[in-house]
Amino acid sequence: MINLDLKSRVPIYEQLVDKVKQLIIQGVIKPDEKLPSVRNLAQELTINPNTIQKAYRELEREGYIYSLPGKGSFVGRVEGHENERKIESLTRDFEQVTSELLYLGASKGKLINLIEDLEKERGEENES
Repeated sequence: MINLDLKSRVPIYEQLVDKVKQLIIQGVIKPDEKLPSVRNLAQELTINPNTIQKAYRELEREGYIYSLPGKGSFVGRVEGHENERKIESLTRDFEQVTSELLYLGASKGKLINLIEDLEKERGEENES
């Protein structure tokens, strides 16, 4: 489920953060679902448990997961106020990337189709 590129210049913990976020966003792992323990995931991926712990701390800081002492880490639920700040931040990033794509010659239609495809894909995931 989680594949890491050990030869990548991107730090392993960042790759792990990105992969877990992707699984959450795609609905593969659902709100309140328990994540693998640090020890189990470290053994499965054959990486240092401290790396897993660092990734889990970052995911918790960003609001994607929460931890319960003695119970483990779980996928978080979307919260209104925190969600608004994240949307604002991602909107700024989106504006920057969109401007660059348009500058480089990507068509408005292509960008709209991409958004519609992502929305449709997200809708189909929510139906299952």
